Amino acid sequence: MTFTSRLAAVALTSLLVTGTAFAQTTAPATKTDTAAPVADKKATKERSAESLECSRQADAKGLKGKERKKFRRECKKEAKAGSAAAAPATPAADKK
Repeated sequence: MTFTSRLAAVALTSLLVTGTAFAQTTAPATKTDTAAPVADKKATKERSAESLECSRQADAKGLKGKERKKFRRECKKEAKAGSAAAAPATPAADKK
């Protein structure tokens, strides 16, 4: 083998080896990076007084799972209906 053919073989080998080193990808994003904003949204959301009261009632009854969700949904609906009925009565009392 001549000197130039050895030099060409070494150059070709070094190109192949360095090509794979530069082809490495970055590490994928971890799940905690994407989950952090979701947790912040849930933490900043404040619960209404009706929601808290319905949760207390559900706790007192020992409700869990679907039964708890159903109870809270109906309880909040009733509480909103009760407060909506009371709201128009207050301006009428102010007009007298």
